[in-house]
Amino acid sequence: MIDRDQVLHVARLSRLRLTDEELERMPGELSKILDHVEKMDELDLEGIEPTTHVVELQNVLREDVPRPSLPRERALAGAPDVADGGFRVPSPGGS
Repeated sequence: MIDRDQVLHVARLSRLRLTDEELERMPGELSKILDHVEKMDELDLEGIEPTTHVVELQNVLREDVPRPSLPRERALAGAPDVADGGFRVPSPGGS
């Protein structure tokens, strides 16, 4: 059974803020999930091919082929702030 300290540890690693109500509820819910995973470990999967999807996927994107693009000068023409041949944007810190 997962305890409150383990939930707090995982929450810190995940950078999640949990309410007191969530901290009370999570040990039971996470324990149930782990119980289900343990049950799946009991399955005989001999000869079963591993899959990432239950249905076959098909790539619907076009082939990536290089081609001429918008000239840099034209792309930067309407930019409010240009530096070193590119767009200058505010730093994440705001300064």
